[in-house]
Amino acid sequence: MPKPILIIGGTGVFGKRLVRHLATRAGIALFVSSRDAARAEAFIQTLQGSIAPLHAVGLSCQENLQRRLDDIRPFIVIDCSGPFQGANYDTARTVLRSGAHLVDLADARDYLAGFAGALDDVARDHDVTALTGASSTPTLSTCVARHLTRGWTRVDTIDICITPGGKSEVGRSVIEAIMSYAGRDIPIWRSGRLSKTIGWNNARMIDIPGLGRRRVAAVETFDAEHLGPSLNVQSRVAFFAGLESAIEQRGIEAVAALRKRGLTVDLGFLIPLLLKARKLTRLATSDVGGMLVDICGLDENGVWCRARWSLIARQDHGPFIPILPAVAAVETLMAGAVSTGARPAHRALDVSDILEHMRPYAITTQTSVTRTDKGVFETAIGTSSFKSLPKAVRTFHDPSGPVVWHGVADIKGGGWFAPRILARVFGFPGQGSDVPVTVTLERTTSPDGTPVETWTRNFACTRLISVLKTDGKGNLTERFAPFTFVIPVRADADGLDIPVSGWRIGWLKLPKFLAPQSTASEYVDKQGRFCFDVHLSAPLFGTIAHYKGWLGPITGPGR
Repeated sequence: MPKPILIIGGTGVFGKRLVRHLATRAGIALFVSSRDAARAEAFIQTLQGSIAPLHAVGLSCQENLQRRLDDIRPFIVIDCSGPFQGANYDTARTVLRSGAHLVDLADARDYLAGFAGALDDVARDHDVTALTGASSTPTLSTCVARHLTRGWTRVDTIDICITPGGKSEVGRSVIEAIMSYAGRDIPIWRSGRLSKTIGWNNARMIDIPGLGRRRVAAVETFDAEHLGPSLNVQSRVAFFAGLESAIEQRGIEAVAALRKRGLTVDLGFLIPLLLKARKLTRLATSDVGGMLVDICGLDENGVWCRARWSLIARQDHGPFIPILPAVAAVETLMAGAVSTGARPAHRALDVSDILEHMRPYAITTQTSVTRTDKGVFETAIGTSSFKSLPKAVRTFHDPSGPVVWHGVADIKGGGWFAPRILARVFGFPGQGSDVPVTVTLERTTSPDGTPVETWTRNFACTRLISVLKTDGKGNLTERFAPFTFVIPVRADADGLDIPVSGWRIGWLKLPKFLAPQSTASEYVDKQGRFCFDVHLSAPLFGTIAHYKGWLGPITGPGR
């Protein structure tokens, strides 16, 4: 007898694709639900060559779920209904108490965080299994991250992004989910601990191999909360998403900016308008989407490593990706390979379980790994000079060294309003003594494999960010957007001198006589601590900022 599988939301964007995929499997009977049974029946009639018997079901979780469960007595229930933002666990409890296994495609952070605590006892009492998050995030993203870092001695940063093809169908639940957190606080793992950023803010351009550059912004997922502690990530876990249509992407960013400033609260009225607008905005887009998982850290030999896993979906097959972890979960449950209880689906699956089900689709993946034992400063000054540096300075700049440092600084500003304004343009902090400072060093590589470092200096919640590279001429370049400074670093046994010899905006060189003057040094004090002294001034302005202090690596469990 085929085992019955009930799909809640079987006529939605993802539900339909899940039905199409499972319909080719023997040994099951699919019960496809919709609030309107006629709609489910009409969809079933469009399927050709189905192996599994198909049945249309009229189902409302608020009205007749228990009655349908009693009639069908499903072996597995798959919930594709969404959105799960703000959802409770009533549907899940009812399913589990009926004696059916449960799989859902939830990606809502709060729902996922409370799932096991709310449902584990119920699942165990009824000898069934409940798996949540069986979608692109957090299951596929987590399985990939776990696979890439297997055997690593340290994980520093994890960046994940998804950008679907613009022609892909988008359901109301997806728009509702986006609008629920756009412009609001969302979790991010920063400097080795859980922090906050703003949803659909911090936009940037990313480059996915085979897809090209697309604009993405920070989105709410559960990945930061569970990948940070589970993989002991030293610096950052961030998740980004982007829409291929520039109008759609910029539009949501604008809505987020308005909400961030308190100018709009209830965005529900926009959802029907956005769905209608997509009929026009999608015309200039493609059917190609992608996903990227980019991780940096120390490999099994303690060598700095960057591993990148990317996925490209063509022919509008991208919307099949979110249902494939659910398919893998179904196969695992059918095989009886999962113990009872409630847990995230990634704890029951491996990335190979999911990739196996991509074969019927125009979906390809690739992995690249880059290793280097030299950081930005060693590349600039040479290995022999680097080895002559004091130990604390060398440790600070070594790729295998700690990535988060903490200490204190004394900060002085300009004496009149003009340099103070200039200091604000650069993002320098205000004046103070014994100001707590945390510096995070995020190391990565450029496309040609040369090292790149992003320094985030947090002076009592004032963040100053710069990006350091080498220019191939023995110099460093340090970019404080939009300005880039050329730095001919000098090294000796006492430490480093870091002067400025030129500057530009983008590629436009600016007059050298107007360039800010920097007397910056790094050295070791009598306590053996890494110390810094940075004095930045400008012609006609005088002192812009002068900050000096000491740093030590943050220590603690797993660091």
